[in-house]
Amino acid sequence: MDINMGLSKEQRETMAKAVTALLADTYALYFKTHAYHWNVTGPRFHDLHTMFEEQYTELWTATDDIAERIRALGVLAPISYEEMGASAKIKHDSATPDANTMVANLVAGHEQVVRTARDALKLAEEHGDEATSDLIAPRITLHEKAAWMLRATLG
Repeated sequence: MDINMGLSKEQRETMAKAVTALLADTYALYFKTHAYHWNVTGPRFHDLHTMFEEQYTELWTATDDIAERIRALGVLAPISYEEMGASAKIKHDSATPDANTMVANLVAGHEQVVRTARDALKLAEEHGDEATSDLIAPRITLHEKAAWMLRATLG
């Protein structure tokens, strides 16, 4: 069935690629945050364990909204870890870091998601894709706040 919602096929594909990059970075940050939740140790264990849980729960929910936007644009969402990883700028850890490094890595991850989201938001504005803009703008606010809160825990 043809899609006729005011965006050309090329515009929808361009937007889907940008939203897929946002999904991939969000998913990578979700997994990293969840793994840190499982593995954090030290005197701040309880506070970090709780903070990480709040963050990964929000990230997990966001992945569904982001993937559904890709589908609404008429493009298939990634179907494998390999496909997701190929689009992500956030990379996995090769070893379990200490608590401070975990926090610093999550700051960097949230900042990366903000940059990816800003790129997608700019494209959405250029293409008149208000629905994608409406999805992305609040994500930027959320990730900026999460990065600030994580930075504050480092002192």
